[in-house]
Amino acid sequence: MSQQSLVILGIESSCDDTSAAILKDDTILSNVTASQAIHEQYGGVVPELASRAHQQNIIPVVDAALKKAALTLKDIDLIAFTQGPGLMGSLVVGTAFAKSLSLALNKPMVAVHHMHAHILAHFINEGVPVPGFPFICMTVSGGHTQLVRVDSPVEMIVLGTTIDDAAGEAFDKTAKILGFPYPGGPLIDKYAKEGNSKAFSFAKPQVDGYNFSFSGLKTSVLYFIQKEVAKNPDFIEENKADLCASIQATILEILFKQLRKVSADTGIKDIAIAGGVSANSGLRAKLIEEGSKWGWNVFIPKFEYCTDNAAMIAIAGKFLAKNKQFAQQDISANARLPFVRT
Repeated sequence: MSQQSLVILGIESSCDDTSAAILKDDTILSNVTASQAIHEQYGGVVPELASRAHQQNIIPVVDAALKKAALTLKDIDLIAFTQGPGLMGSLVVGTAFAKSLSLALNKPMVAVHHMHAHILAHFINEGVPVPGFPFICMTVSGGHTQLVRVDSPVEMIVLGTTIDDAAGEAFDKTAKILGFPYPGGPLIDKYAKEGNSKAFSFAKPQVDGYNFSFSGLKTSVLYFIQKEVAKNPDFIEENKADLCASIQATILEILFKQLRKVSADTGIKDIAIAGGVSANSGLRAKLIEEGSKWGWNVFIPKFEYCTDNAAMIAIAGKFLAKNKQFAQQDISANARLPFVRT
C-alpha cells in the first residue's frame, strides 16, 4: 500500500445510517449516507430493523460513493470501517462487508473506534484551521458525552464522561416528555431560538470530577410538566418556545461547566466539539461565546461531519494506517468497544 496519494474507502454502520466515503490523502471526494426513516414511527431506533436496512443499503451506498468520486474498487488502497461501539447487528453488517471486500481486493483494512472518528473529523481538509495537540474535545452524541484530551491522532484520554444519560438522550427524552416526535432534539433546538432561556429552572446535578449527569434533568422536566399540565392542559403548547429554550440552556450549562473546569485545570485552550449533538445551533453558538470569554481557540465541525458519516471513518483510518494499526481477518464487531484499547 503506497503512502503517497492514499485512497481510502470509509464505511460507517454503527447505528441507523449506512454511509460510505472516499478519502484521497486528506480530502473527501465523496460522502454518501442512506438514512432510515422507518424508526420514526417507533419513537427510536429498532436494532433489528436497522441491521436489515444496512444489508439493503451498503452495496448501493458504496457504489454511489465510488461513482461520485469517479473511481472504481481497483483504485482503493485501504478500507476503514467502524468496529464499534454501536448496535451489534448494524456493526456486524459493516464489519463483514469490509472484511469481505478486503479479502476480495487483497487490500489492507483498519478498524475504527466510532468516537475517535468523530474527534478526528476535524482533520478532514476543508481549508480551515485544525486543533493543535494537545486539545480538549467535548464529544456529544445520542449515546456518549465525554471530555477527551487528544494528545495525537492515535493517543486520546477520556477525562470525563456521563454517569447516566448522554446529552443527546437528554434532548430526545425531554422532547418526548413535551410530546415531540422522534428525533426530538433538533425540534428543541428549533423552538429554543424563539424562547426565553430563563423562563423556567430545571435541575443541574453536582457531579465529581469532569463527569456529567443528565437523568436528574429529565426527571425534573417530567415532574414540572406533569404538575403544570394538571393545572392547564394547554401549558406545553402555550409555553413551547420558553420550555425548549430553558431545557436547552440547562443542558448546555451542564456541559460547559465541566468544559470550563477541564480547560482551567489543564491549561489547554484549543477546544473542539464533535458528535451528533455538535450540530445543535445553541451548542455551537455557546462554544463561540465561551471561547471569546475565556480566550479559547474553538473548532466546530461542518454540519455534515457532526452526525454519523463515513468521511470521519476514512480520516481516522488514514491515521491508523500511518501508525501501522491494521486489522486482520479475525477481527469482529464490538458493540461496547472500549475508548482506549488494551
